[in-house]
Amino acid sequence: MMEETKSDNLTLLKRASEGDREAMDRLIVSNLGLVKSIANRFRERGVEYEDLVQIGTIGMIKAVSSFDFSYGTAFSTYAVPMIIGEIKRYLRDDGIIKISRTLKRDGINLMKQKEAYLREHGCEARISELAELCGMSVEDAAAALEAITPVKSFAELCGEDEGSTLEAVIADKNDEITAKIDNIALREAVASLPKLWRQIVFLRYVKEYSQQKTGELLGLTQVKVSREEKKIIAGLRAML
Repeated sequence: MMEETKSDNLTLLKRASEGDREAMDRLIVSNLGLVKSIANRFRERGVEYEDLVQIGTIGMIKAVSSFDFSYGTAFSTYAVPMIIGEIKRYLRDDGIIKISRTLKRDGINLMKQKEAYLREHGCEARISELAELCGMSVEDAAAALEAITPVKSFAELCGEDEGSTLEAVIADKNDEITAKIDNIALREAVASLPKLWRQIVFLRYVKEYSQQKTGELLGLTQVKVSREEKKIIAGLRAML
């Protein structure tokens, strides 16, 4: 089967949104490479790769079903966060890492609010908005989300080859698809941060200003910037 063009994708999206099963199947096939690339990021987490692809495909189907042409975004830009979210949701619900019941309950509640907000508003909620909806502080919300995010050591042995580590099998940073996925996910995550946090990210990592200069521009102390930066990193880790 020939690879679908961007124009073909739009046509198929319209047909699929109207219930055309053949169009849905063609969309899934033509975008399967994207699903596999995302699934590859979650290898060695106690779930078979083929299962991850199937879970990711569910995210793809949801993206096709809910895609809004008025957004003016490419389908891949819209689909990536939904595919990642579907896989992370599965890993979270079937997680192998034991965390406190309170943190898990808070984290699950935050994720439910996040999904409800997305359905209602068509965009991701900022972590400050999620915290407010759940009656939590931003710091506690970031901690709860981070707690339910699977974590592995790069030095952990994995795969069939003796001595093979996670660091050795993670996707090539120079891979174009992987880089695109990472960039989209990061932009989505940063866009959902509170205004002050977005300003700090811009000044520290785009303008490359020091914490001292960033603080001066924002009317904060260097210590305050440092503390907020740690919270930002924790929040982004939880979302990515």
